[in-house]
Amino acid sequence: MANPLLQTIEALAKEKGIEAETIITAIEDAVLTASRKFYKTNENLKTRFNEETGQVDLFAVRQIVNEVTDPATEISLQEAQALYGEEAEVDMEIEFPKRTDVLGRIAAQTAKQVIFQKVREAEREHVFAEYDQRVGEVINSVIKRFENGDIIVEIGRVEAVLPRKEQSRAESYSPGERIRAVIRSVNRSAKGPQIVLSRTDPALLIKLFEQEVPEIYDGTVMIRGAVREAGDRAKVAVDSRERDVDPVGACVGMKGTRVQAIIRELRGEKIDIVEWSEDPITFVTNALSPAKVQRVSIVDDADRVMEVVVEDKQLSLAIGKKGQNVRLAAKLTGWRIDIKSEEDMRREVEAQFGALELGGEGDGDGDSEATDGADTVEEGLTVEEGLEAAGETAAATPDEAPAADETVGNE
Repeated sequence: MANPLLQTIEALAKEKGIEAETIITAIEDAVLTASRKFYKTNENLKTRFNEETGQVDLFAVRQIVNEVTDPATEISLQEAQALYGEEAEVDMEIEFPKRTDVLGRIAAQTAKQVIFQKVREAEREHVFAEYDQRVGEVINSVIKRFENGDIIVEIGRVEAVLPRKEQSRAESYSPGERIRAVIRSVNRSAKGPQIVLSRTDPALLIKLFEQEVPEIYDGTVMIRGAVREAGDRAKVAVDSRERDVDPVGACVGMKGTRVQAIIRELRGEKIDIVEWSEDPITFVTNALSPAKVQRVSIVDDADRVMEVVVEDKQLSLAIGKKGQNVRLAAKLTGWRIDIKSEEDMRREVEAQFGALELGGEGDGDGDSEATDGADTVEEGLTVEEGLEAAGETAAATPDEAPAADETVGNE
């Protein structure tokens, strides 16, 4: 039959998620610390846990030497051979048992403190090692309490924090409520590892799609990019490995069931699912959904600047509330996007034509080469070419977002 203390140690180890050997070592260290305080000698004390008796045995270790200089830690060869016979040799160590039942109440308290401290340290190290490997993973947690705007949640046996800045403004919570969040980071602190969660990270959106859409989970459909303004709107770029699989349709689901489940989880956050394309013009056109784009042209390939023209009635939809739609599209695609209405473009073209005419008239009489040149430009340009020649003021920038093919997504 197993020793009762050993059973207790094994149960404690299982509860704390650490090795039983760690607790046994902590007990041995605790008794050693208490023994040194009690005996107050220079002896080389050593402890060893006895699994049969459940007791910690204490020994004073002495080294066999030819000539003794410190009786507390050394023993002469002659004396050792008298005790152990011819087997005793120089440099061997001999253990002399010492009593532990005399240590008393203060020593027991010291031992208890050391045990708790060692177990706590081992538990912290175990938690850090476990959760540091799980950064980016979505986990289930239960809300425990609120501290200055931060939310303290429970993940199994340990606590984690959902800071205010990582909370979506569209969400409100109450104690005992279950929420899903992504592990943002794990930090070492004086009180132990601090697990920081997030409800605003795009990784949460990606993981939710992986859970809801089988085609993403099995790799048929890939998430090429995801950007969010938590609580308001998100955009996800998807691509299909198989020609006959519609990536957007797979993510939306029958009558929108799949995406609606994700929207519910994110408390009503609007999600635009767009098809990814290698062609930047096609990708930007798709990314500006739900607005319909008339024309897209690349203004500066090196600096990744595009100009987009939309119908007058589509302008506000393309820009979005407080510029949100074009801002998210720019982050998703990695291109700086300048949106203009057809009316704005028409005015710019007319202004340019007017400048050309004025420039031609200022050079001399009506038969001059400059005037003829201006007339040729005016007559030779179509409306579309004139529109494409217009200004380059940016409405939204990627804001240091990675390029489309580098944006965080499903590998």
